Amino acid sequence: MTAPAGFECLADGNIVPGKPVFRSRLLIGGVLPVGTSMLTFSSFEPGFGFVEQSPMTGMRRWQHERRIDDVPGGCRVTDMLNFQPGMFPGLTAQLVALFFHHRHRRLRRMFGEIQ
Repeated sequence: MTAPAGFECLADGNIVPGKPVFRSRLLIGGVLPVGTSMLTFSSFEPGFGFVEQSPMTGMRRWQHERRIDDVPGGCRVTDMLNFQPGMFPGLTAQLVALFFHHRHRRLRRMFGEIQ
């Protein structure tokens, strides 16, 4: 996903529930464009989580809920997805799973992992 120049942190944005924050290009491997998303949150609580319901190319429905819970020694990030692809449901589910696996791997690399 792309973000506007200078936009580095969701907490820095002017997030109003139900209003798009920005338009993002969806890229496979960071280079191959496959669509767009109007990043939109139905709820947003910095440090605790959000519910994103963004209109997105190729999706009839997209809902991404992220929870951040305190645990001894750090925090736990949990992503719950509910989506309905417009086409190729099996392939889309695999691509979404790969994307979130990659995202969680990057989070662990950036912030470490609780042993």
